[in-house]
Amino acid sequence: MMRIAQVAPLYEKLYGGTERIVSYLTEELVREGHEVTLFASGDSMTQARLVPVCPESLRLAPNCIDQLAHHVLMLEYVFSERRNFDIIHFHIDYLHFPLSRREQIVNVTTLHGRLDIPELAPLYQVFRDMPVVSISDSQRDPLPWANWQGTVYHGLPENQLTFRPGRGEYLAFLGRISPEKGLDEAIKIAQLVGMPLRVAAKIDRADQEYFETCIKSRLHDPLIEFTGEIGYPEKNDFLGDAAALLFPINWPEPFGLVMIEAMACGTPVIAYPRGSVPEIVDDGITGFLVHNAEEAAKAVEGIAAIERRSCRRRFEERFSARRMSEDYLALYERLVNGQSEPIAVTDGVPVG
Repeated sequence: MMRIAQVAPLYEKLYGGTERIVSYLTEELVREGHEVTLFASGDSMTQARLVPVCPESLRLAPNCIDQLAHHVLMLEYVFSERRNFDIIHFHIDYLHFPLSRREQIVNVTTLHGRLDIPELAPLYQVFRDMPVVSISDSQRDPLPWANWQGTVYHGLPENQLTFRPGRGEYLAFLGRISPEKGLDEAIKIAQLVGMPLRVAAKIDRADQEYFETCIKSRLHDPLIEFTGEIGYPEKNDFLGDAAALLFPINWPEPFGLVMIEAMACGTPVIAYPRGSVPEIVDDGITGFLVHNAEEAAKAVEGIAAIERRSCRRRFEERFSARRMSEDYLALYERLVNGQSEPIAVTDGVPVG
């Protein structure tokens, strides 16, 4: 039995992929008999010991102005209890690095976001001793010399979404309306094949202008049905009854949780092979990898060749919460025993 702290972001509840993954991992660790403390928002539902940092998740909190203040407060809570844990698992990027280095605690950080941002390389150079975990191999590309301890793919509880054997009569788009997520491409694909497209997506304030100028008018097409943001259990019907999920991204996606949600329902994925996508989608087995809307339209026409039970089977084999938990536990045990992966350095510069 290990004493494990999970430190979650405080932003999201309904949509947030990172917060949900932390929740799934936490509950699986508790189920396996470990003593887990979750530092998170007060509206979190958990079987672990909860340390509530703020009353509710911050994105929808009407009176929250300074989100960073809550995260700094959370760090104070975490480090005041540092001696109570065998390992502290952070999911808040680099925010804790100076404290973790000075306190010399056993810690690991899963990096959940994109790493091709110019400001990140100097920061991770300075903190190259901090042990980090990637959520796909491709995520590492901008920082191949970082102190990577492993890649752990996300996982979902096997009973979170159920298998649907039907072929479906519409295409699905689920996620966020932003330039990198490719809703404009998804609409083009649906129009090329003359097939309905149902869109379940949120619009962040940062993307409101993009929605107004590039997307809103295109939703008037009778083929397009916009339903807004959804959660569970609505996702099961939305994804499970679709012929395919469209994932025509335009950025180096670190993971793409919606792809494994679709696979859990037995729904194939048609995606552009950027970022993690080739690691998640088995071309010709759980969907098709295509490079443009025209290729995607041909893939839609051939979607019946994908066996939906194979999609579900691959999900159970590769992307369950149990498998994710096992991978992290192996990593925890190695770090607790002082067996972190070495960093290769040449002339003071990390190399990978």
